[in-house]
Amino acid sequence: MKRLFEYIRLVLFVGGVLLGIQVPGFVDQYGQRLQAHTVESERSLSDFQKDADRYFDGSIEKLVSHYQNNPDKVVQQGGGNIGKLYQRQQYLQSAYQAFTASWWSPYVQTLFNPVVDIRAQAVESYDFSVMLNSHAIVTGLIVGLSLGVILELILGLLRLIFNRPARSHRPLRHRPPR
Repeated sequence: MKRLFEYIRLVLFVGGVLLGIQVPGFVDQYGQRLQAHTVESERSLSDFQKDADRYFDGSIEKLVSHYQNNPDKVVQQGGGNIGKLYQRQQYLQSAYQAFTASWWSPYVQTLFNPVVDIRAQAVESYDFSVMLNSHAIVTGLIVGLSLGVILELILGLLRLIFNRPARSHRPLRHRPPR
């Protein structure tokens, strides 16, 4: 039974390493998608930005307000749509700046604070591959060791819970030393 647990622990460690090796590749793919969406968003807004530059001192907010104050409902709705494009562009630009802020920020953003629809696209199209560079190896080892430590803690707790000796209600007798 002990050997079985050793094999299970080894399999979990290797599985953790293989899973961890995937993390940098996935983070890279998320970053590429985030960058592409940011660039596309800027392109979608570029003609409206030119109008804002020409008529409203570069302020998209003033352009949107102008559209929304127009009595024509179609123009008002167009202003709302421009506003949504602008908000999305600002959000993506902010997310991309946060993504590129430091060497670890891509991991933090991708795992804990992603642009949800972009991460969903990255998950959907991700193809598992082995990307062996220093980041992948270190991440793989960290994930593998973490899973190993977590397994050891869980097994240790289970041993404490289930391997308690049965207590008798008889008082303990003192045995003389031999």
